[in-house]
Amino acid sequence: MLKKVDSSQLRVGMFIQDLDCGWMEHPFVRNQFLITNEAEISKIVEARIRGVVIDCRRGLDVDAPTVDESAAATEAEVTALASAPTASGRMRVPLAEELQRAVHVRRQAEGLVRAVMQDARLGKAVELDQVSPVVQSITESILRNSGALPSLLQLKNKDDYTFLHSVSVCALLVAFCRSRGMDEDTIYQAGLGGLLHDTGKAMVPDAILNKQGRLTDDEFDIVKRHPRDGHDILVRTAGIGPVPLDITLHHHERRDGSGYPDRQVGDGISELAQMAAIVDVYDAITSDRCYHKGIPAAEALRKIYEWSKHHFNPALAQEFMRCVGIYPVGTLVLLESGRLGVVVEPHESSLLTPKVNVFFHAKRQVYIRPETVDLSRAVGFGGGDRIVRHESAAKWQVEPLRFMQLAEA
Repeated sequence: MLKKVDSSQLRVGMFIQDLDCGWMEHPFVRNQFLITNEAEISKIVEARIRGVVIDCRRGLDVDAPTVDESAAATEAEVTALASAPTASGRMRVPLAEELQRAVHVRRQAEGLVRAVMQDARLGKAVELDQVSPVVQSITESILRNSGALPSLLQLKNKDDYTFLHSVSVCALLVAFCRSRGMDEDTIYQAGLGGLLHDTGKAMVPDAILNKQGRLTDDEFDIVKRHPRDGHDILVRTAGIGPVPLDITLHHHERRDGSGYPDRQVGDGISELAQMAAIVDVYDAITSDRCYHKGIPAAEALRKIYEWSKHHFNPALAQEFMRCVGIYPVGTLVLLESGRLGVVVEPHESSLLTPKVNVFFHAKRQVYIRPETVDLSRAVGFGGGDRIVRHESAAKWQVEPLRFMQLAEA
């Protein structure tokens, strides 16, 4: 039986099934091991790892909720959060239309980030007159349809992760700022910080950046230098403002002091840097990387929610969930009718009733005639169904993103 325990409950003789720390590097070669001494427990505590999954069949038991019970409790809290009215903002253009434009924006932005990284390695300064138009293009895409570009950016492989991750963070941070009603200049400065936040990774050797296995302590120390390296590169950029510099330097800080490079605590971390930290982790854990298989966006949001009890600002984490929806555009969901579909548009005020393109019948294991279902409507009016849970595309061996452009068909 798998149980979710707090690190304070760990004892010698327990079997660690998962350290459940997501984005965090930890001082262990494996995620799964038998605790054989107190020093190993101290390492977990000192690494600020809070929640740990243990396997009671392979080690000592403890009074704690099972993994399923813990997940159910989190889901109940998230659903309660989603039940409150929200204001997602009206989509100015349909998803299918904006996806066509977003392909060009993605290509343009990826090319720019590659060029910035290459210039940084050669010791050249970043030129804002080349970066600004790309940030503007990303912002305009988000204003037209906030789900199109982020959902397209979910499609990235481990080889282009470093570059497209920066584009994703920019797009998501722009959407996050917009949903919080921030002014245009702040949104632009945040977007600039998002696009350039990982510039310092240009100084990390490719052998470390693309290593298949877990990093050694020395290798991780090199990686942890990238926020300060990026800050040092950008500070030489003519016209750069304090917001992009702050985001670049502090997007790995955590409210409990477990982050780096300055181990800032609580509200000592700026609001925009805290927002960038949430966005950065969300995109990282949903992406396939050389040492990590991405998880579905809906599952990632629930991880963010759990981790916000210690690492992130809980209010900001909840606002980010309202921004992207607890079922973000591109999420595969199972409906009460037994149909599988992909979320294509959030409801203006209800996170639980988005529009979904259904295309597969889970019970009959067959593809069906695709159609758009508006879950906010009643039977006979294009609705009459509800989401049971989010699903993994790999589990069903389907490609939900293929069916996103049917919303207007």
